Amino acid sequence: MEFSEPGIFNYSTLLLSEEKSALYVGAREAIFELSMTNVTIRNNKRDCLNYIRVLQVVDDERLYVCGTYAFQPQCDHLNLDDFSLEGQIEDGRGKCSFDPSQSFTTVMVDGDLYSGTAYNFLGSEPIISRYSQSRSLLRTQYSTSWLNEPSFVFADVIRGGKSRADGDDDKIYYFFTEVSVEYEFFGKLLIPRVARVCKGDLGGERTLQKKWTSFLKAKLVCSMPELNFVFNVVQDIFTLKGAEWKDTVFYGVFTSQWGNVGLSAVCAYNVSAVEEVFSKGKYMQKATVEQSHTKWVRYNGVTPSPRPGACINNLMRLQNINSSLHLPDKTLQFVRDHPLLEDPVLPIGNKPRLITKDVNYTQIVVERVEALDGNTYDIIFTGTDKGMLHKSVLFEGEVHIVEEMQLLKSDEPIKNLLLSSETRSLYAGSDSGVVQSPTAFCSRYTSCQDCVLARDPYCAWDPKSRTLASLSQKDFQRVAVKPGSSAVLPCLLKSNLAQVTWRLNGSDLTEASRFHFIGENGLLIYSVAPEEQGYYECWSVEWVPAAGKNFSFLLAGYVLTLDLPVRTVQRGTNRSSSPNSLEAGSEAAAEGNVKASRAPLTSAGFTTAVLTSPPQTDPSLTAPTSSTVKVLRNQHVPSNPIVPHPGSQDPEAEYLQQSNGMAYLLLFLLFFALFLAALVYNCYMQYLPAPCLRLRAALLGSHKSAHQPEYRACEAGLMETAPQEKVNLSDQPTQNGKQSLRALRDTGYETEPECGNGQIPPHSFRGDSPSQEKPFDIDGDSQSIKFADADEC
Repeated sequence: MEFSEPGIFNYSTLLLSEEKSALYVGAREAIFELSMTNVTIRNNKRDCLNYIRVLQVVDDERLYVCGTYAFQPQCDHLNLDDFSLEGQIEDGRGKCSFDPSQSFTTVMVDGDLYSGTAYNFLGSEPIISRYSQSRSLLRTQYSTSWLNEPSFVFADVIRGGKSRADGDDDKIYYFFTEVSVEYEFFGKLLIPRVARVCKGDLGGERTLQKKWTSFLKAKLVCSMPELNFVFNVVQDIFTLKGAEWKDTVFYGVFTSQWGNVGLSAVCAYNVSAVEEVFSKGKYMQKATVEQSHTKWVRYNGVTPSPRPGACINNLMRLQNINSSLHLPDKTLQFVRDHPLLEDPVLPIGNKPRLITKDVNYTQIVVERVEALDGNTYDIIFTGTDKGMLHKSVLFEGEVHIVEEMQLLKSDEPIKNLLLSSETRSLYAGSDSGVVQSPTAFCSRYTSCQDCVLARDPYCAWDPKSRTLASLSQKDFQRVAVKPGSSAVLPCLLKSNLAQVTWRLNGSDLTEASRFHFIGENGLLIYSVAPEEQGYYECWSVEWVPAAGKNFSFLLAGYVLTLDLPVRTVQRGTNRSSSPNSLEAGSEAAAEGNVKASRAPLTSAGFTTAVLTSPPQTDPSLTAPTSSTVKVLRNQHVPSNPIVPHPGSQDPEAEYLQQSNGMAYLLLFLLFFALFLAALVYNCYMQYLPAPCLRLRAALLGSHKSAHQPEYRACEAGLMETAPQEKVNLSDQPTQNGKQSLRALRDTGYETEPECGNGQIPPHSFRGDSPSQEKPFDIDGDSQSIKFADADEC
């Protein structure tokens, strides 16, 4: 369910009130009161010319509201009865950011507002402060040793003073990322921090007047030790509170300062580990060695007593130190100069709970639920910068991603994320609107297998009221295609953690199989041949870490046949195949086992005698190394299957054989006709050697002599030879003192005669002329030869 109004943006400030069953939304130009059970229902609206940044509960009747007010932050109280502002404007500096893009955090504790933000317009003076109606302002000292360009993300109170035997105070924890003061490099190195102040802090009497006397900060560690990779930017923190204060766990989402890495991590910290660092950790002090890049080192001197930065407890009260105003100046001076602790806060297990690739987490909420097995699980919801929501469950120290969904319509960041255990809903705020989503979509699991494999502690399967007929109890879907065409067999996996394997007549298929391609949504057969007919089964194989085995079950089943034209085929009487015998053979062949493992299943050779159907019993859990998917004997085989028999000749094969013979004959005739046409064309165009030319002359000679008798002599010269007569080259005339050589006979591809020095003989030429016997002999005495380049006299 979504909520937004035209012209209003930046729905990033959310406040959930389960007592009033309301969700308060601070946006640009307006404040809304929405129904917690259905955010599409708007109960109230208040126009406000601000970017609303702070919404905190003061009491049952009022909210404390702050906005940027054109870079001049202002605050006021909002009456919930008539949804109106009281009109008592307060200065918002130190309570609210000047710019909506500046980082800040606030938390209301017993009517006092604790905030972390910038105190000036430029953002160069960060402070952690407390504003109270009964007590004076308390803030951090303006020093880079205390805060160095911080980016605040979260603040919360951990109560435990009344239940603790040592009488310790309640504490407020701040989480932020700041520029490192310990090290100095060529660029700014970011460090995630956790800082702590005491709720009863009143400041010092002389030293640290109106300043925190309990302010200490430590480094948060979220890294992969095996790769020496550190997630050094904290994006958001969620406090998962338990029955006792020491059961509290801080969950945080971290990214890297170097954005090209594209990794996000979720780390968890016990509040007891955080307290251990603040109560017993070593202090750091500024280094005196200027050449070193290390600017702060461990303090090895004597620590003043009482311990600097500690809250007032029973031990101090025995020393007549009942408030921070009674602390000695030596302790206050030390904590002023040594706010940084050397010991880091390590995550649970010394490693992240979850690491994701190509995802930038922005928000996180966590809920602790009890499943039907009696165990308690932490459900982690993380929002991304693309509007996605990831749902994960922590099981035996490992995190399993149950599902992911596109929570927002557009790819925009989730800027705020809240969770209500009462309505079992998530509330996400973004620039475009507010979205409400249930914490679980149990209705999506349509079978017991889906429900079990999802491992969602919110969901369980009721076998009495929700039993569905499994696919193995149904007939296979019949698919008929024409020979040589393609076939698509759909099969959709419901789990991203599962692998799909296809089987044809009991044999596994892979992409290496003939004309098969296994895709994400099914099986594609490029060219269906007779051997592609049979039973196709799509199986889902998923590794179950809890059981240490594979979980397999059937997703889809098909019977693929060829759609052939109807024709009469003569059959012998000795054919032995029948539906009954075929079913008996398949039943006997189905007693074997087919191995399944976490890796993609490899294919075996095609066997036409093996026909298997999906089991009718519950899916089996198989071991990972010698894993098997049991195929039981009692199977349902569709009636009248069409599967080729090894020892018979079926009409499909006869049809294809006849078709192939006709195709070969047509190809032979086509190529023979092309050869003859090419031969005739080249002969006619005089492109072939002398034998063909002589053949052409013989065929066309009579035709030419009828119209051009003058060609007879020249063509006769091609057909006859006169070896006894030779040309005397010495008798040939010369030009420029050199003897002119002339070819006696043209044996090239030109068929036109060279008679009379390239000239056609005159019409007066007669066949009885002396030159008829020697058409190419030249009488140099009686006929002079003229050359083209000769000078005419």
